[in-house]
Amino acid sequence: MGGTILGMHNDTIAAPDLSWQEQALCAQTGSEFFFPEPGSSVREAKRICGLCEIRSACLEYALDHDERFGVWGGLSEKERLSLRRTQDQQQHQQY
Repeated sequence: MGGTILGMHNDTIAAPDLSWQEQALCAQTGSEFFFPEPGSSVREAKRICGLCEIRSACLEYALDHDERFGVWGGLSEKERLSLRRTQDQQQHQQY
């Protein structure tokens, strides 16, 4: 028998494509805007996201990977949670 469980696991999981991050405006600014202290404003991060051409890829990544902190794709943690709940409800209604 060849291979190990670990070997099989590594063969089946593809690394996510993160090349979009190099083009994102947030890569050119400080992370303090996108990961502010609790209770701080996310206004500046959202403004930067609004100008970013990669915003939709960023939001998709955050939703796919259940990012729970920071501003991703122009949405805060609470906004992404609300969006995820809305999507879940829509999926349940389809069945």
